[in-house]
Amino acid sequence: MATYPPGFLEDLKSRISVSDIVGRKVKLVRRGRELVGLSPFNSEKTPSFTVNDFKGFFHCFSSGEHGDIFSFLIKTEGLSFPEAVEAVAEIAGVDVPKASIEEIKQAERSKGLLEAVAAAAHFFETQLNMPVGKQAAEYLRRRGLKEETIRRFRLGYAPVDRLALLAALRREGISDEVAVEAGLARRGDDGSVYGYFKDRVIFTISDGQGKPIGFGARSLGQEQPKYLNSPDNPLFHKGETLYGLDLAREPAHKSGEMIVVEGYMDVIALAEAGFANTVAPLGTAITEGQIKRLWRIVAAPTLCLDGDAAGQKAARRTALRAVPILEPGRTLKFALLDQGRDPDDLIRQEGPAVLREALNKSASLIDTVFEDACAEIDVTLPENRAAIDKKLHDLARSVSDETVRHYVRDAFRERLSGAFRVVPVLEQNRFRKAPGGQQKTARILPRPKAPIAAVGQGLREARVLYGCCTRPDVAEGFAERLALLDFHDLEMNRLRAHLVAAFSGKTTIDEVGLRASLKEAGLDRALRQMDLAIRRRPSALLGDAVDAAQWLELSISEIEQSDADRSLRARAQVIDSEDDVAAEAISSEKAARYHSFDEK
Repeated sequence: MATYPPGFLEDLKSRISVSDIVGRKVKLVRRGRELVGLSPFNSEKTPSFTVNDFKGFFHCFSSGEHGDIFSFLIKTEGLSFPEAVEAVAEIAGVDVPKASIEEIKQAERSKGLLEAVAAAAHFFETQLNMPVGKQAAEYLRRRGLKEETIRRFRLGYAPVDRLALLAALRREGISDEVAVEAGLARRGDDGSVYGYFKDRVIFTISDGQGKPIGFGARSLGQEQPKYLNSPDNPLFHKGETLYGLDLAREPAHKSGEMIVVEGYMDVIALAEAGFANTVAPLGTAITEGQIKRLWRIVAAPTLCLDGDAAGQKAARRTALRAVPILEPGRTLKFALLDQGRDPDDLIRQEGPAVLREALNKSASLIDTVFEDACAEIDVTLPENRAAIDKKLHDLARSVSDETVRHYVRDAFRERLSGAFRVVPVLEQNRFRKAPGGQQKTARILPRPKAPIAAVGQGLREARVLYGCCTRPDVAEGFAERLALLDFHDLEMNRLRAHLVAAFSGKTTIDEVGLRASLKEAGLDRALRQMDLAIRRRPSALLGDAVDAAQWLELSISEIEQSDADRSLRARAQVIDSEDDVAAEAISSEKAARYHSFDEK
């Protein structure tokens, strides 16, 4: 029998879909997520032959035949297996490599390692239900996990006795050397061999087909690190693996959505809450390889991260890592949860609907990169604007796909223009009909300067309210200016009015007390809307009162300036644009208003 290098056949099947092969012999018609046609094995008038490209197989209900691209050629054309491989390789445009003796040995070794990890997974699962695993089982129940969930995710327990696993593996005929190579054991300086995990809850990590390849483990005591993964080995590569992928693939494919969270328990909690399409990297920032693996399943995976500083940092790293490898039709989305909560906490405290709302409001990759570039920088300074411009220009140039590079560059330019561009006074001209029918050039009024931050009015309002809620000790000094504002969003305006009333009282209120009083006033929805809009907690609000006051001053001034711009635009629309005196009056008022804002 022909032997091929490890992974070659799977790679070949990933290059050619089943419908590519079957469609050369059977006329296929799409029906939902499958393709149907008349059986090539039986004569029939009603189609009973189906092809599922996602799952990689065909099935004939009339004859019972079932298989992949190779077996289809074998059964319909009478080819041998090597001949079928050669035929598919020719269609794919690749050469069939010959496996070397070393590659054959490596394939056999990998098979032995898989058997060892599978045996270890069974051992850990068994231990969880034994008296030695009582504490681990109680931990999982305290986290609210159902028995069915524990079985589906193959959770287990590594006992305190580090020789127990080795003894179980030896009974299965698995040597200590194989256990060490598979990452199940380690060898001490004195030559002794002992189990890699001790007194930990075990999370079985499987490949995309559901075969165990490694483990994650959480300590039950004070042992550090709290979470520990199997060491990298011929089977298991942490930077290329996604926890829960085997269970999430099909739900993600059907829904067109993949959710990426930070930890094992987040994946499991979301699955229990109905989000079966959830995966997680293994304790590290998501890698390029993991992003590309996600893109093979869905076009735009959503990273759902804690809204704390660590979550924001992870989002920033991932966004910058994804831009250079962008492909046509492939991107990422980002949903940062409010108040630093993780998805597990959010679901248990407020339910799946709140998480769904956060996912629906996720930010695009380009917006996330742009907001990060402008964050915590005084964008009123021209040198800082130049630095942002250069940073984004260099990032756009790093995109490897030429078409995507063009559109990413344009997207950054649009946001830069919207954030910083100033249209000179009376720069534009337009033509309109004069009363006598002649074309007459008419002067139009200058367009007011765009806001200095690339954010919408709703986000500007949310930022001000968030600052007031987070630092009420500082915001009290802005109560009078806050009272004069009129927010466009009704919920935000209600929240603003209650804050003004709270700041006008005689009692000093801290953040916790203020939020509690606002919830009692029926403003839960407004607070949730405000928190969801703030994807990055401003560090200035965590500093001293001076930093917080400067941040609030700038945020409130932006809204005041925006209100002034709208007022000027409204007045400009009703003034005859040929009236030079009126135009100059409006221009003078505009300049005076901006001068006053600059002085604040």
